[in-house]
Amino acid sequence: MARSNAAHGKETLLWCDSCGTLLLGGSCSRCGSGGRAFEINSPGDIRPCMGDGEALVRGLFEDAFGTSSFIDGRMVFLNKLPGEDRADEIVAHGEVVGALRFDLRDSRMRLDLRQAGAEMIAGSATKGVVSISGAPGHLKGKALPGSCVSSVSGEFAEGDPIIIKKGSKTGCGVALSPSDSMREAERALRVRGLEAPAPRPASPPSGRREFVEANRARLESLESSAASDVKSFMRGKRQPLTVSFSGGKDSLAAYGVAARACGPPELLFIDTGLEFPETVEYAERFARENGLALRKAEAGSAFWDNVDSFGPPAKDFRWCCKVCKLGPMADLISREYPGGTVTVEGNRALESFARAKTGFVSKNPFVPGQTNLNPVRSWSAAEVWGYIWMRGLDYNPLYERDFERIGCHLCASCLASEWKNAERLHPGEHGRWEGYLRRYAEERGLPPEYASMGFWRWKSLPPKMLALAGELGLRMEPSRKGEPALRMLKGASPCASGGFSIEAVASFPSARDFSYVGDALSTVGEARVSQEFEMAVAKTREGRARVFGGGQISVTAGSAGEAERVFEKALKAVARAEMCTECGICAKACPRRAIRISGGMRVDPERCNRCGKCEKACMLSHYFDKLMAGSGARHGRGGGRDAPARRGGERGAGRRPR
Repeated sequence: MARSNAAHGKETLLWCDSCGTLLLGGSCSRCGSGGRAFEINSPGDIRPCMGDGEALVRGLFEDAFGTSSFIDGRMVFLNKLPGEDRADEIVAHGEVVGALRFDLRDSRMRLDLRQAGAEMIAGSATKGVVSISGAPGHLKGKALPGSCVSSVSGEFAEGDPIIIKKGSKTGCGVALSPSDSMREAERALRVRGLEAPAPRPASPPSGRREFVEANRARLESLESSAASDVKSFMRGKRQPLTVSFSGGKDSLAAYGVAARACGPPELLFIDTGLEFPETVEYAERFARENGLALRKAEAGSAFWDNVDSFGPPAKDFRWCCKVCKLGPMADLISREYPGGTVTVEGNRALESFARAKTGFVSKNPFVPGQTNLNPVRSWSAAEVWGYIWMRGLDYNPLYERDFERIGCHLCASCLASEWKNAERLHPGEHGRWEGYLRRYAEERGLPPEYASMGFWRWKSLPPKMLALAGELGLRMEPSRKGEPALRMLKGASPCASGGFSIEAVASFPSARDFSYVGDALSTVGEARVSQEFEMAVAKTREGRARVFGGGQISVTAGSAGEAERVFEKALKAVARAEMCTECGICAKACPRRAIRISGGMRVDPERCNRCGKCEKACMLSHYFDKLMAGSGARHGRGGGRDAPARRGGERGAGRRPR
């Protein structure tokens, strides 16, 4: 859809001035126009502004300038920008007319005006207009004193966007002082742009119908190509075709493609126990009204059962997805599709860096028996919406409530702005999670902003949030009370008797019998367990690991590298035993059926050949580094006797609660 201008981080799109809408292909299917080029920021996953989002954008312009008439009745699009939280370019009339940003400091949306927007709105604005004079030279980016201000129209506050006029030129800027004191201020305003107005064609009134008709050829081509890919893959396959139906727009488009390719598919829906009520109701209604079978995987209370052990999920620590989504889905697949299934999903490359390299065929190691097809992986959000509207597909009503994406109501991947939106719709569910976060922060010596400003959404803060914390003077290093901890007594060091050894004490929040540790060690090496003395020994090709009920771990091996590898495997095994969520993914991944779930992971040592597939499928192993971050764990490297002790529970370091 877009042509990249990588050198400037821009994408070039087309706009039909005759039909007043974005063009997804090379020409307009409605009037034949080749369109006019304009630029937006990369990666360019532009989407239509809908429902409450339209009201939000109109409200921002009306609050700032007293009018939104220049966009009323027109198609408006939004394009994501980088930022602390929500940030979107506002596209109308084939121009970027402004940007909206969610300000984490005062928890509200703010408007940034762009040059094209200033020129379009200047003639109808009744407030927020500042005329200047006596400022010579190039003014873009400069801060001007009040002595340069000749007139001020309407009231506005410091930091608000303003329209700037100077002679025949019009531009945009930001107020550095309130309107009532601007003319006396030493720093009155900052100029962001000031130019002679360019001829800009105004788009006629337009809506979804015009958007679909202008892009029909492109949308039909996308559908035909995607459906052909699915149909070709399924030719000769005996496994049933299903669709992963999350209740979001992308999975809805995936359904449309699958139905076109192979007829009505069965829908797979995961109720994580954290879904918006609207999403559950929508999925059930969609299946019912379209005569489709809806297979539900239900997580029940899995999130709340595990959150005290793992702490809040985060963008970089999404343990909840493994426990509340993949575990229940693996159960569903093994139960309903014992021979496996081919599942069409709505993964798109533009959604995230993680999905940027998504191929047409993929497999998730956490869900054995499922092959995934990704036919809409190269579509933009605008193409997804155009396709949905073209085919008249019923979509989740939450999209009309200004949600860009729809997941769990407390998803760590959501934005703080979306979290505030969720509070508006469902204050009860919102309040429960907010209350948990406040208690969690207080217990660990974290400031209230940990919850209120969304710092909880990262295990390791990215640069933008570190900068914000520094700006606000916030300390974001939590204590590790009640969390997994490791105290290194001795890193990989030479032994007097030869070889190398490692000694440490580990603690995990758990109340499991020691026999579970012995079972987990069976996946590492040949294990012997003394239940009476709470001691287990695992012998591997590289070395030997001893684990005791008090949390002590001792490893010996022929070399430092071997000692470190055995130590890491033993530590992960203990973590898997003590913190098992009972999701059952490891049992389904085991080709020899050596694992069963009974109050935790149980292993049949006669069947287990230590292939490692259960460890690779385990969420605890996947997030092991994040789980142990800050505890002193370095896979047996360094540490020594001076490493800080971390206490687990009230009985001291390494004691496993009974």
